[in-house]
Amino acid sequence: MKPRLFVALDLPETVVEALVAWRAPLLRADELRAVPRASLHVTLAFLGWKDEQAIAPLAELVEGCAAGSGGVAGLALGEPLWLPRRRPRVLAVALEDRHGQLAALQARLVARLSDGGWHEPEARPYLPHVTVARVRGGAQVRSGELPAMPELAFDGAAVVLYRSHLSSSGSRYEPLALGRLA
Repeated sequence: MKPRLFVALDLPETVVEALVAWRAPLLRADELRAVPRASLHVTLAFLGWKDEQAIAPLAELVEGCAAGSGGVAGLALGEPLWLPRRRPRVLAVALEDRHGQLAALQARLVARLSDGGWHEPEARPYLPHVTVARVRGGAQVRSGELPAMPELAFDGAAVVLYRSHLSSSGSRYEPLALGRLA
């Protein structure tokens, strides 16, 4: 079976802890299922199903893109979001990219992936966010007001190539390559 791949920005533990604490009271409702703590990340590019032979060159591309990035500083937790807005399937938290470095990294990564024939860029603009919970099948959520996010600024540490293992109990993500941000 072909691996299902994506590239993501890993989050510092302090950010993961803040997101888990923020969403906890919202999970009391039966309509939401928490994304596992180890799966909280910021997707930069979803690659889909690829041949096994693609992993090594993709790992090299991800590591090189991260090393040449110059870093990603000035990130912060933003507004909570229901996505998509009309019939929400996920509860997410937007990220503020105060210096534009995350957007620049994502654009550079997508360009290199596209040039290599690994990725088809999306038509919609990139929205950096962390999915914190999923709406259970068939549930209707009240997309009303959500509690404010704690103020928390942080820097990106690493870009990771992940393999997604799908199952009825939810996806499990296996890191295949890690590129430290300079």
